[in-house]
Amino acid sequence: MKKLLLGDEAIAQGAIDAGLSGVYAYPGTPSTEITEYIQESPLAKERNIHRRWSTNEKTAMEAALGMSFMGKRALVCMKHVGLNVCADPFVNSAMTGTNGGIVVLVADDPSMHSSQDEQDSRFYGKFAMIPTFEPSSQQEAYDMMEVAYDFSESIHLPVLMRVTTRMAHSRAVVEVKEVARQQNEMNYNAEASSWVLLPANARKRNVVVTSQQAMLEECAKNSAYNRYEDADNHTVGIIASGIAYNYLQECFPDGCPYPVLKISQYPLPKELVRKMTEECNEVLIAEEGQPFIEDMVRGVMPGNAVIRGRLTGELPRTGELNPDALKKALGVALLENHEPCEDIVSRPPALCQGCGHRDVYSALNEVLKEYENPRVFGDIGCYTLGFLPPYRAIHSCVDMGASITMAKGAADAGQWPAVAIIGDSTFTHSGMTGLLDAINENADITVIISDNLTTAMTGGQDSAGTNKFEAICRGLGVPEEHLKVVVPLPKNMPEITQTLRDEINYHGVSVIIPRRECMQTLQRHLKQKKAKEAQK
Repeated sequence: MKKLLLGDEAIAQGAIDAGLSGVYAYPGTPSTEITEYIQESPLAKERNIHRRWSTNEKTAMEAALGMSFMGKRALVCMKHVGLNVCADPFVNSAMTGTNGGIVVLVADDPSMHSSQDEQDSRFYGKFAMIPTFEPSSQQEAYDMMEVAYDFSESIHLPVLMRVTTRMAHSRAVVEVKEVARQQNEMNYNAEASSWVLLPANARKRNVVVTSQQAMLEECAKNSAYNRYEDADNHTVGIIASGIAYNYLQECFPDGCPYPVLKISQYPLPKELVRKMTEECNEVLIAEEGQPFIEDMVRGVMPGNAVIRGRLTGELPRTGELNPDALKKALGVALLENHEPCEDIVSRPPALCQGCGHRDVYSALNEVLKEYENPRVFGDIGCYTLGFLPPYRAIHSCVDMGASITMAKGAADAGQWPAVAIIGDSTFTHSGMTGLLDAINENADITVIISDNLTTAMTGGQDSAGTNKFEAICRGLGVPEEHLKVVVPLPKNMPEITQTLRDEINYHGVSVIIPRRECMQTLQRHLKQKKAKEAQK
């Protein structure tokens, strides 16, 4: 059966068809559509596959470990910076091993379309000594899921699957199975001696995992997804990993005249690399992201070849790889391009018309005019656009949850006023612990939890703390008299500005929660309500 699928959707369908029992994820572009596809899948609903969003990537990874402990197959999804959040359980999962298979799907974002950096997640796989798969097409992404789960269960290690933006968000026809594999039966085969990481147990597992590396490399050498495609012209050889292999095929639709080593499974198969570097005069390494393969080849196995790639300037050092960049490096003629029109006006992203964040920033800017050198520490979400005109309201945005802890640190240094602004989903993701630190020291900060009742930036997914924020703040220790809720509307501006003024002038921890539903999700909910009424 054939389906037209995004790369993300192919991964999701592949996981379902491989006998998935649970997906655990926090929304993050470009990985979000994987979980959304599973949430809407009729078969996933029929099989009662777990498919609710997790509070953050760390809790997602730990829940997946729990499902694996009971013998069932789990999928963890995140974007690349989310892997930083779940690094502790991810790295330790190599020490525990797996019972049921685990695939950790990480979607990297070269060119930073919606991210803070260009992190390459393959380094995490190498660091954790966990095998990594990197599909070169949507069909491979689908097929690899079953292989990855089988592999995970046979070697008792999680598998990291790494894709990038273009693979995640481009479509292709995918041949899928007619009948999905049944879910694993629950079992009690997990041994506490592996899963209780006391030093005495972990040392033994460390020896096992380290000794597996030679076997994993041998598996990569013999993998159907890694192959050496020879050719007559050995002046140049090309190592192409993941989607870069797809781009190479676009450069040579009639077949590449040079030897090609396709890499889609790691550890890097050094024997195949040495074959190329010994037989070719030059080797061009085409990979999406950082020079992960290039660094290793240049360092330990260059053979007789001159190594070219991102580090030598033949391919761009930053940003996404693309077929034109590869053609230029290979001396292939580019298709005729039209010059862009110089009269097009730049259209940076902006907060939606009617968005509650607009009213929050308008009020905040109005109040902060009254103070000398105020500082506002921002966070990750739609409201980060408050940095741009016309508001120019925030002074920092580093990572999920950093607003509160940075405001506390600034207050510790003597800054006043120090204001943190954080979204509802980001607060439950990783802001609560920072607020607890601030409360424990009664830091002189004002925290604004801008609650639009959804995870708006990634498309309106459920937010873990909806209707719980006042209770959470009280439980953490925010004084009742300094926990305020306002409705961000222009007509309420006098109330909002006075509330901000009062809480900034209070020298301790105060929390203000401006609450109004996101305009995008409100419109969707109204349409759904009308549709239900029409059916009646």
